[in-house]
Amino acid sequence: MAGMGLNVQKINGGTRTCGVASVTKITPAFGHGRRKALTIRASQSNSEPDLSVTVNGLQLPNPFVIGSGPPGTNYTVMKRAFDEGWGAVIAKTVSLDSSKVINVTPRYARLRAGSNGSAKGEVIGWENIELISDRPLEIMLKEFKQLKKEYPDRILIASIMEEYNKAAWQELIERVEETGVDAIEINFSCPHGMPERKMGAAVGQDCGLLEEVSGWINEKATVPVWAKMTPNITDITEPSRVALRSGCEGIAAINTIMSVMGINLDTLRPEPCVEGYSTPGGYSSKAVHPIALAKVMSIAQMMKNEFPDPTLSLSGIGGVETGNHAAEFILLGSNTVQVCTGVMMHGYGLVKKLCSELKDFMAKHNFSSVEDFRGASLGYFTTHTELVRRQQEAIRQRNAIRKGLASDKDWTGDGFVKETETMVSN
Repeated sequence: MAGMGLNVQKINGGTRTCGVASVTKITPAFGHGRRKALTIRASQSNSEPDLSVTVNGLQLPNPFVIGSGPPGTNYTVMKRAFDEGWGAVIAKTVSLDSSKVINVTPRYARLRAGSNGSAKGEVIGWENIELISDRPLEIMLKEFKQLKKEYPDRILIASIMEEYNKAAWQELIERVEETGVDAIEINFSCPHGMPERKMGAAVGQDCGLLEEVSGWINEKATVPVWAKMTPNITDITEPSRVALRSGCEGIAAINTIMSVMGINLDTLRPEPCVEGYSTPGGYSSKAVHPIALAKVMSIAQMMKNEFPDPTLSLSGIGGVETGNHAAEFILLGSNTVQVCTGVMMHGYGLVKKLCSELKDFMAKHNFSSVEDFRGASLGYFTTHTELVRRQQEAIRQRNAIRKGLASDKDWTGDGFVKETETMVSN
C-alpha cells in the first residue's frame, strides 16, 4: 500500500451489492498499469525525521493534505495552503453544472464537550449540510490552471462528482485534466444533497453502481484516481474493494458520518437551523476520529490481504488536529492524512504544528521516514476469539512460572532467592 503507479482500466465482471460478504473478483482489462507507473523513492537519511512522501509518483513535502471542502474552495485559500506548507491540496468538489448547487446559511453546527447547547467547552464535533462547489466550473478550472502555473512542484488534486451519466463524467475528467492537476479524487461519499441524482454516497453505497461509474472514470482518466469512501455503510471494505478492482489507484476514507447534531432545548428546533428547519448532515471533527481509525484499519487489512501491490495507496481522514492523530492513521497503513474541519477551526497554519508533532513522534521512536512506521500497528488487530486464546495461553504460562522449579536439579546459586519466591503462595 505504499506510493502508487498511475494506471487505470476497464473492468470485466458482473454486478454486486455493497455489504454482501461474497464478491465476484473483477479482473481489470489492463491492470493498474495503463497510467504511467512510478514508484516510491527511499527517504534520504537526515539528522531529523524526513516527512516527505511519494504517492502515485507524486512527491509531497509532508503527508498532510487539505481535504476537499471549504479550505479548498477557491484560488485564494488554496494558494494560502501551499504558502503555509501543506503537502497537497484537494480542491472542493466540482461538477459540470454549478447552477444546480444552492447552499443555505447557516450550514454548520458544533458539538461542545459539556451539556447540550452549552456555549462553553471544547469543540469536539462539527456538522455541515454544505453542498459541493457552487462556483462555475470554468472559474474553478481557470484557478486550477493558475495554481499549477504558480506552484508547478506542488500537488493539486481535483475532487469531482457527477450525475449517473457516462458522458458527463468523462467530459468532467477531460476538462479537469486539461488544467494540469496531478490527480483526481472521486467523491463517492458526500452523505447529503442530491442523492436523487445518483451522486455522492448514493454511488458509494451501491457497489454495482460504483463499479459501473468507476469503469467510466478509469477508462478516461490519465492521472491517478482516488475513490473517497463513505462510512455510512455496513462494510466499508466492499466499495473500497470494487473501486480498486475497477482501476482506482487509491482509497480515501472516511467522508463525514450522517448525523443530527442536536436540538436547541430553548427553541425545540434542530441544528443547524435554517428558517426553523434542518436536515441531517455530515459529522466531522475529533469525535469521529476513533470511527475513522476503525474504518481505515479495515480497508488497510483488506488491501494488505487482497491488494498487496505497493503501487496502491490509502489516504486517512477523520478528526485530525494533532501530529499524533496523523501518526495513528499512518501506523494503520495510510500514506497521506487529510485535514478539512481542523483547518476550519484552527487555520492553515495548523500544518506547522502537525509537522512538528509528527517529527517529535518519529524522533521518539527513531523513525527516519514515514515509510519506517507506516502500517506498523496493523498486525496487532485480531478477532475476539483469538484474544481469548492469547490470554488463556498467557495465563497458563504465568501459572507455570508460579509453580516454581520442576526438579531439585534446577536450583542455582545465583538465582536461589528468586527461585524460592516462585514457590511461595503468599
